[in-house]
Amino acid sequence: MESSATFRTVRRSRTAPAMVALLAVSVAVSGCTAAASGRLEVIEGDSPASDVIALSAGSSDVAVVRTVDAAVEQLPELAAIAMNETGTPGLAIAVVHNGEMIYADGFGVREAGTTDRVEADTVFQIASVSKSLSATVVARAITQDAVEWDTPVRTLLSDFSLADSYVTQNATIGDYFSHRTGLATGAGDDLEDVGYERDYILDHLRYQPLDDFRSSYHYSNYGITVGAEATAAALGMDWNDAIRELVYEPLGMTATSSSYADFVAQPNRATLHTLVDGEFQPLFERNPDPQSPAGGVSSTVGDLSQWMTMILAGGEHDGQPFVMPESLVPAITAQSISAQASAPDQRTASYGFGFNVGSQAGGRTTLSHSGGFVLGAGTNYQLVPSLDLGIVTLTNAGPIGTAEALNAQFLDLVQYGEIQRDWLGDYYGALSGLNAPAGDLVAETKPDTAGASLYLSDYEGTYRNDYFGDLVVTEVDGSLQAALGPRENYILTLETWDSDTFAFVPTGENAPHGSLSSATFARSGGAVTGVTLEFFNAHGLGEWRR
Repeated sequence: MESSATFRTVRRSRTAPAMVALLAVSVAVSGCTAAASGRLEVIEGDSPASDVIALSAGSSDVAVVRTVDAAVEQLPELAAIAMNETGTPGLAIAVVHNGEMIYADGFGVREAGTTDRVEADTVFQIASVSKSLSATVVARAITQDAVEWDTPVRTLLSDFSLADSYVTQNATIGDYFSHRTGLATGAGDDLEDVGYERDYILDHLRYQPLDDFRSSYHYSNYGITVGAEATAAALGMDWNDAIRELVYEPLGMTATSSSYADFVAQPNRATLHTLVDGEFQPLFERNPDPQSPAGGVSSTVGDLSQWMTMILAGGEHDGQPFVMPESLVPAITAQSISAQASAPDQRTASYGFGFNVGSQAGGRTTLSHSGGFVLGAGTNYQLVPSLDLGIVTLTNAGPIGTAEALNAQFLDLVQYGEIQRDWLGDYYGALSGLNAPAGDLVAETKPDTAGASLYLSDYEGTYRNDYFGDLVVTEVDGSLQAALGPRENYILTLETWDSDTFAFVPTGENAPHGSLSSATFARSGGAVTGVTLEFFNAHGLGEWRR
């Protein structure tokens, strides 16, 4: 890989275009810093819902630019602190304001143990930030009169089906992009882990049990992928061609791709690092092509700045309409409740179509999305439309909140003049569960009599499962192996545990380091008749019959 001794940096001149003037009024609000009059300065928008607390530096155009610039100046120090405290090997940050990228820089290394520096134009896998870019494709397709958010997917994918015929016939592109079809969180991810491609996975979503249609929210990579595939069908294009021609090329996102092969061909790319015993290590690669619309994009902070600037401009690019507001606004406004408040003092979280929709403590609406691969990526962007401001941070470390914390610190500095809480610690605590070992045997003690009277030949054979396909169990050098997947190359070594129960170590994106689960064989009349792999049984689909 290429290396560089210096960072590539872009900074804004002090003569950036002014923001639209905002009118200040005074109201009484408790719990915040008061103005000299004893009442808080509030920015009045077009409606009461747009009222927000003024920036700490004041509400004039010059004051807003000044407070943004002051926050930008602190980003290098914040990045250094974040990498030191979290062990993140490398990251890149970009900021957009008033229609231009005012800052872009890289920090750390592309791969631990090397001197290959991260630059502003280093390419990262951005994981689920891909969802917002894919929603932009739909918005552009709507602008071109190819689809609508309420177009039923079945009218475009005639062979596609889910477990419920009503949902199959009526679920729209918008339903899939807002996670409200009833598909469970992670539906189809297990098929990807064992090696299946997109066509097989989408075809087998019909076996997935469904929650309530349009009144439940479950974050689903393959739900987004279904909506994207329907949009591509309406355009008469392959998905990768559609997103390239409708988004990447016209926005000048020359280093961005939805193909893993394109990513690995980039000489200046970041390596994934997964968390093992408290240290990030470059152990894995992650090919997310099957779920590319939901998590398979690779990009730079500079390219993403082009896209963020367009979103903040209400769908305009270079002063020309790019996405019509009537197709973009539904995507960036609340469509589903993504997290219901459980107490009166909590906020309810919302999801649009491929965008998280929230608000800052001062009342400003935010658009955002995070992305994470347990195998080694953590990404986040935050847009504040009322400030015409956005920040994106991409890291080459698994999801521990580094990107989210840096962006939150920056927005605190812009709005309040100082960081309001321990964002690094709080995000680490909130996301630590993503890196925890998975499986029913984690922390369990192996019985002393494990496997004392087992005949391994009893278990050999082929076991059937409509969802996962065949599982082939064989004895190899005195132990059992189980092979599944399209080419039987997802191999599990089954270690004796207790009676007809064996232990195995799952691998893949959904199996953090230290995962351990059980394979329990069933018998009838003494003969082995089936096996349940508990790690793959979260949705009741992990039973194989001999």
